[in-house]
Amino acid sequence: MRRELNAYFATPVAYVFIVIFLVLMGAFTFYLGGFYERGQADLAPFFNYHPWLYLFLVPAISMRLWAEERKSGSIELLMTLPLTPWQAVLGKFLAAWLFAGIALVLTFPIWLTVNYLGDPDNGAILAAYLGSLLMAGGFLAIGACISATTRNQVIAFIITVVVCFGFLLSGFPLVLDLFSGWAPQAVVDAIASLSFLTHFASISKGVIDIRDLSYFALLIGGFLYANTIILQWKQAD
Repeated sequence: MRRELNAYFATPVAYVFIVIFLVLMGAFTFYLGGFYERGQADLAPFFNYHPWLYLFLVPAISMRLWAEERKSGSIELLMTLPLTPWQAVLGKFLAAWLFAGIALVLTFPIWLTVNYLGDPDNGAILAAYLGSLLMAGGFLAIGACISATTRNQVIAFIITVVVCFGFLLSGFPLVLDLFSGWAPQAVVDAIASLSFLTHFASISKGVIDIRDLSYFALLIGGFLYANTIILQWKQAD
């Protein structure tokens, strides 16, 4: 994990990513989100754009996790270290998640701004930050798993965006209407429950529900387990 985290900051890529993330967050919050025009002391315009910003920025982090190792051949050296595949998967994921968390924490001036201008519910804001971090972890777990299947970072990026976009849209009426006409209601409800937006919206309102936490935990754990299986399968080949 330390090796991976240091690798991010050893090149300008990390700093460029953080600057882009902060600039876009500020632009979406204060301009597109109408932060001042709303006249409300909350960060709803800030958090509403997180899923869509993560859709492109988080796959840019995860695409290199394994694809770069496979392309350069350094994965062979990594697999000979006294580490199990699961430890390697977890270390890379935690480093990427911590990096995303650092970028998220650096948005604190927006939080200070809303506290200066009004009296927001800071408990709900903290819950929304937690939900955003968990959602970033879900995106990263999906991206890391897909990155392990290819040597090409661009392919990993595109496939990750498509899969994550599917998870975002699964709760939309447009998608659910495709199934509601012929599938049992239990299937429709199951598809709706897969949506990142559904669970993130619940947490961002300040409601810490065990079902939402379990969703993100199972999603992250499931894709990391699949990542481990893929690595072992590739190693066997």
